[in-house]
Amino acid sequence: MAPRLLAVHAHPDDESSKGSATLAAYRHRGYGVMVVSCTGGERGDIQNENLTRLALAQRDLPGLRRREMAEAAAILDIEHRWLGYYDSGMANEDGTVPPGSFASIPLEISAAPLVKIIREYRPHVITTYDENGGYPHPDHIRTHQIAMYAFEAAADPTRYPEAGPAWQISKVYYDQIFNPARVRANLAELKAGSPDPEELAALEERMSWISERPDRATTHVEVGDFFERRDAALRAHACQVPPDSGFFFWDNDLQRRAWPYEDFELARSTVPTTIPESDLFAGIEDLS
Repeated sequence: MAPRLLAVHAHPDDESSKGSATLAAYRHRGYGVMVVSCTGGERGDIQNENLTRLALAQRDLPGLRRREMAEAAAILDIEHRWLGYYDSGMANEDGTVPPGSFASIPLEISAAPLVKIIREYRPHVITTYDENGGYPHPDHIRTHQIAMYAFEAAADPTRYPEAGPAWQISKVYYDQIFNPARVRANLAELKAGSPDPEELAALEERMSWISERPDRATTHVEVGDFFERRDAALRAHACQVPPDSGFFFWDNDLQRRAWPYEDFELARSTVPTTIPESDLFAGIEDLS
């Protein structure tokens, strides 16, 4: 069977802002690529004041987000599934989330549909967030937890027998798209063009929160040819992504010169591989 990649995300738009050039690149190779959205982003806000479909967003934001997700999936040429849970929103001051929302549901219950998807789709590789969720949104943290739980459960024939035959995923990766090495490389490329010193200093200050993070990436996938596809998919989520979003700050040609990669951290592997990697499927032999 063709190699298959499953990307597990919290909300619609997360798949386009975190690794979508990689999804498009593997799809271009003929690999199977599927995104699972754990929630519908129901508790999100309208982030784009100039949204063309503003009336629809005000009337039915969850419905619009589903339409935008379908548009992004078409741009990336990927399969998509909704896990079916309700957005938790940001946690209350006491750390709680609304009853019935994704992050409030016991893990063994909320993981069941993901185990079923894994056993039916049979991916070789899955990508998701690290233990901090990339950032501490309850749904992002829960997405990490559910992905890792399902990775174990899907391979165990004694668990969820009603979900189909067991399937062992070969590798699990955490998204490390906001990689400090990437920021430093882009800044260095920008400096080579002799920018205004004051503007450069302000930019370095703005980027310090990323550039000072530890570099956990183990795997750098060269996907510069797919940066425009990435941006188009992200723009499809127009209610969440205004035209002047910081996601579009770096010129794509600059990025291709400085850092034409998307970055991941190998979290689990059942196959031998050598770090650093340039391919999420490195070490997986049954790729016929």
